[in-house]
Amino acid sequence: MSFIWALIVGGIIGWLAGLIVGRNIPGGIIGNIIAGFVGAWLGTAVLGNWGPHLADFAIIPAIIGAAVLVLLLSFIMRAFRKTD
Repeated sequence: MSFIWALIVGGIIGWLAGLIVGRNIPGGIIGNIIAGFVGAWLGTAVLGNWGPHLADFAIIPAIIGAAVLVLLLSFIMRAFRKTD
């Protein structure tokens, strides 16, 4: 059950990051979950493991890391669209 809870929290983190940045995450729900997990890893690696925790995610660094990830992905996707 904890794995399902982690998927839900990861999806919510990715969705919140997309809302903060104002960009869509490619891949829909799966993209949100991936952005949430990768963003949580990046945010925790850079900012540390502080703030409230939910499903083994440090929420604030995870949202910040996911927002940075979504922003970088949107810039990369825009660059590839212009070259095609």
